[in-house]
Amino acid sequence: MTRLIAIGGSDAGISAALSARELDPASEVTVVVADAYPNYSICGIPYYVSGEVTHWTHLAHRTLDDLTATGIRVRTDTRALRIDATARTVTVREGAGQVEELGYDAVVVGTGAVSVRPPIEGLDALGPADGVHLLHSMGDTFALMDSIDQRRPASAAIIGAGYIGLEMAEALTTRGIEVTQIEALPEVLPTVDADLGALVREELAAHGVDVLTGTTVQAVSRAAAGRLGVRATGPAGQPVTRTVDLVLVVVGVRPDATLAAEAGARLGIKGAIEVDEQMRTSLPGVYAAGDCVVTHHRLLGATWLPLGTTAHKQGRVAGENALGGSRRFAGSLGTQVVKVFDLVAARTGLREHEAAAARDGWKPATTAVTADDHKAYYPGATPIAARVTGDTTDGRLLGAQLVGRRGAEISKRIDICATALFHGMSVDAISDLDLSYTPPLGSPWDAVQVAAHAWAMEHGRAAGPVLDV
Repeated sequence: MTRLIAIGGSDAGISAALSARELDPASEVTVVVADAYPNYSICGIPYYVSGEVTHWTHLAHRTLDDLTATGIRVRTDTRALRIDATARTVTVREGAGQVEELGYDAVVVGTGAVSVRPPIEGLDALGPADGVHLLHSMGDTFALMDSIDQRRPASAAIIGAGYIGLEMAEALTTRGIEVTQIEALPEVLPTVDADLGALVREELAAHGVDVLTGTTVQAVSRAAAGRLGVRATGPAGQPVTRTVDLVLVVVGVRPDATLAAEAGARLGIKGAIEVDEQMRTSLPGVYAAGDCVVTHHRLLGATWLPLGTTAHKQGRVAGENALGGSRRFAGSLGTQVVKVFDLVAARTGLREHEAAAARDGWKPATTAVTADDHKAYYPGATPIAARVTGDTTDGRLLGAQLVGRRGAEISKRIDICATALFHGMSVDAISDLDLSYTPPLGSPWDAVQVAAHAWAMEHGRAAGPVLDV
């Protein structure tokens, strides 16, 4: 009987535990969860805040009873303090209670990531009681909801305009709160090209969000009547100030690798735990998965890319291999999508500057087109802004970006590109894909095929071989 301990109750830890139990129902699987919320969807938090998800318990992928029914022992409110890879023990403490040692044959570290706290004056002194919040965990969520209930804010400043920041701008606006969104970079959603980010900014503005780009926040402070002052520097160095009732800081996350590092595990990019494609760390019997680990990217090699989809896959690989398997994580392509009000933006693979920096032999080029989501003669057709990046030396697809309306199936269309990337297809070969068509839903040449054809016409139709990925 194999004794497996999974540390962390989010995507990677739970996936590892479930994988192990599925493969060997006789295995003894314990999940150590630092809080009381195992297997909750962090990605769903904005929709609970907005009220679209009516109760926080609905964010659970599986209930505690569901997990227990699989034979997994879930220890909530239990913190892992130390891993001894030589003795094969994990030292834990339940609540404020007794410290004990748990023996294991294999352990999976799935400690995830923690919010980045930027160097903004006042953040160390202010917190949820003052209406200043970070947002990454269920605990953070409850603190934010308490603030909203008690303070009844009419206005809020969101510092950061990445995925969570944009989703929270929509969530708070939906609640009737006036939102100012502040981003230090020149455009919102900096994971897509600036002209596509500008479309997202226009959507925010159309729904009443005051968007300040190229603006760096220097300080957050208490103001009169229990309000909060935000001081920043805008483009060309001009001073920017706002007085609001609530401040939300969502400028990204960093890997939570402390537990593994203290056990002697080797760290890699961004301080994430170094793992191979079988999710093995440098310590015997210790695996790791999820937002705390270095990610194998099919185009970039080793990188760090915290994504829920990746964490689920890595967790299953780690759980299987912890029981003696030899499964490999096939790699990420950084496929991402976000809904901002009625607009959807998505990307997969590499943008042109990313591809140029990734490999000397590549000569990337990008073509931008706009195509309707379905036949224009059928009512309701809307434009999709598409950008395709390929290598002009052999024609291979390197990446794609799409922005369109919510009904334009942007997420599924980017999945076509992600599938083509996974299999090393050329841009021109996308035109050969046998995709579905009916006038209310598409065109004989889908929008992604129109974009691929435009790239091939501009940069050459070289199909090239399917390359190793």
